[in-house]
Amino acid sequence: MSDENQNVESGQEPKKVSLADAIKNKLAQKKQEQHDAKANPQLRGGNSAVMRSQNNKKPNNQRRRTGGS
Repeated sequence: MSDENQNVESGQEPKKVSLADAIKNKLAQKKQEQHDAKANPQLRGGNSAVMRSQNNKKPNNQRRRTGGS
């Protein structure tokens, strides 16, 4: 909110960006982050969670245990 107030006070309107330009900028930013992550794999780009293997979901044995039809 304070950013909008500063732009109005200085007489500058917020810069309007087309949807295509916004998508291109976001994609370029994502590619840059991926490149940085590959260059230095130890930093892990702001994601502090440790990667773990994906365990498969255990089957539901309730029907077998209760003898359901």
